[in-house]
Amino acid sequence: MTLPFEENPSEQPYYKGRGAQINPKNKYLANEYAQEHIEGIDEWWQSDVPTQFFEENARNLVNKVDSPDVGMWYSMNPYQGCEHGCIYCYARNSHQYWGLSAGLDFERKIIVKHNAPELLRKFLNNKNWVPKPISLSGNTDCYQPAERKMWLTRQLLEVAIEYKQPVGIITKNSLILRDRYLLQQLAQENLVSVHVSITSLQEDLRLKMEPRTTTAAQRLKVVKELSSLGIPVGVMTAPIVPGLNDHEIPKLLEAAASNGAKFAGYTVVRLNDAVKTIFHDWLFKNFPDRADKVWHHIESMHEGHVNDSEFGRRMTGAGNIAELIRQQFKLHVKKNGLNQERFEYNTSAFRRPSSQLSLF
Repeated sequence: MTLPFEENPSEQPYYKGRGAQINPKNKYLANEYAQEHIEGIDEWWQSDVPTQFFEENARNLVNKVDSPDVGMWYSMNPYQGCEHGCIYCYARNSHQYWGLSAGLDFERKIIVKHNAPELLRKFLNNKNWVPKPISLSGNTDCYQPAERKMWLTRQLLEVAIEYKQPVGIITKNSLILRDRYLLQQLAQENLVSVHVSITSLQEDLRLKMEPRTTTAAQRLKVVKELSSLGIPVGVMTAPIVPGLNDHEIPKLLEAAASNGAKFAGYTVVRLNDAVKTIFHDWLFKNFPDRADKVWHHIESMHEGHVNDSEFGRRMTGAGNIAELIRQQFKLHVKKNGLNQERFEYNTSAFRRPSSQLSLF
């Protein structure tokens, strides 16, 4: 199968430390830049550039989630784009709304909502707000590398404590341990749950698939430490890519449970919009020996396509391979004692601090 941007793959450089290897055309833009020849006149093209950060004076932060199969009511994302570079990330497509590409731009041009804490306070002060959990990382990882300098997620957690606002977090970065005692405060009143995303225990696969994330060993350490502090923590073994990491389900769930995880979930890979082109390019460059097989396995889970938008089916797929994954996941969840209890957020503790108290 041939997709755009793969006409001369041997001539394309491989960017180590990046997931995407191309910058596909933004479908919302009429014009685009293209490198025709590697000559002096193409000096605007830089093969390896450092990550850039752009401050955005955002108008809002909290968004209602209408999709019924993602397990969240509202989400907030202090960052757009993500330096982790996960090749399969559905959030890549949203970068096109900013006039950028879903490929390398998504990893190298990060938009920072520097006024995120103020926006959250404004949202929670709205008298019409009926408390519901708000998820951090509904789109991009709130503990991505930018957070080490920006501290926006830390400030959002401080606001959540101030208002006793329940929050959910999903991350694949051990930086979350920096804020473990804030999370512990929230956990004491059932105001937080954490999912750690672990896609593979194979370090060589992680480096290709999620190049700027922390190792699986570090993520399991996160699970163990948060659990020891009484913070409800689970894992997302997602996405499952048949032919790459589907055989790891038993070991992933066993490792999660032995480190204190209480619940687990999964999704199968689905490649919508620009992610289809980006993933296909990456797959054939990194796994030429089995790329065709993996691609056809993905198609088999989505009725001959690599994406399915049908709610209730798009996350777990359909067909024989999807059913095998479902049965294997179900078996090992039970074997390891996961998902035995249901976590419920406490929404009754919510309060709006008085103007006097907010001064301190």
